[in-house]
Amino acid sequence: MQFHRFLVSNSMQTMFERGVVILSIDTEQIWGYRDSLTESQFQSRFPDALGAHEKLLVCLRAADVSATWFVVGGMALRESAGARDPRMSGLPSGWTAGIRSGNEETAPLWYRASFVQRLREACPTQEIGLHGGLTHLIWTDADAERNVVRRELCEGVLALEQAFVRPHSFSFPRNQEAHHELLPACGVHCYRGRPPALAWRLGRTLSGALLRALDELRCTTPPVVWPQETLPGLWNIPASMFLYPMGPARARVISIRSRVERFSRGLEAAARFGGIFHFSLHPENLAESPCGFSIFEEMLLKLVRARDESGVEILTISDVTERIRRKQAYAKQKQQPYPDILEAHRRC
Repeated sequence: MQFHRFLVSNSMQTMFERGVVILSIDTEQIWGYRDSLTESQFQSRFPDALGAHEKLLVCLRAADVSATWFVVGGMALRESAGARDPRMSGLPSGWTAGIRSGNEETAPLWYRASFVQRLREACPTQEIGLHGGLTHLIWTDADAERNVVRRELCEGVLALEQAFVRPHSFSFPRNQEAHHELLPACGVHCYRGRPPALAWRLGRTLSGALLRALDELRCTTPPVVWPQETLPGLWNIPASMFLYPMGPARARVISIRSRVERFSRGLEAAARFGGIFHFSLHPENLAESPCGFSIFEEMLLKLVRARDESGVEILTISDVTERIRRKQAYAKQKQQPYPDILEAHRRC
């Protein structure tokens, strides 16, 4: 079995020495597919996608597992006028043109304020971060100028705040990173970066897709990751792997079992190297195959066993960042001379 390991400071390694697992969930519904699928196509490809979100939350609660849910801000709106909504003004008209007006009753693929509320009230605590902004605008798009991205980000934060959520974590739509400097001003302390593997550095290219498929075919071990400070106070907690899609076309080529095998190897690597195994998924991926939830429940069982028997920790992204901040504050405090020594020094 091959493990991936990266250079990391001893203090960072000590901080996660028992091994840490993060589950992060991109919660976007049709917002994440609206430029490639119609509503009917979305429902055909992902049967009962709305139910998949609910079932995923039930599974996590039953296993006593906390996760980070990255929610598109638009999902939290109780009602919207769609493209004519003032909150959409300033965004590219070509991007907002297809956004439906309505509410959770009339347009449930778009608006799910009640589900955001259930996330907020769930026990154990489920972290709610922001996924992209208000509309899932791709930050590297040709029309995504800096002022446009700032508008998208700020309106997304406001939408979650109106749902009584203050997001401190963030994920980029389709892992297309840009404009990191805008995040701290909106109260974001951490984000999920792309996996540190060539397949993901190549992005949404044919070469990248082929390498990701090869990883699945070979059941390669996902990389263990450690936090990286991108800007002062802004931490990147990279993903280790994403749940590979399980639709019929891919399942004919790549065995469904590869997802479980790679997840198991990620758990083992985190415990062995004292690092983070950061597993990410979309609820829709669990809805596109009849085996989706049985595969996820098997993964969850392995995770719970690793927690209960081996002491592997399950943290949210903000939990990890908070641990780093406490460690830094403690280290800084230790470097300060004691007050009586300072006073004696002044007298001399």
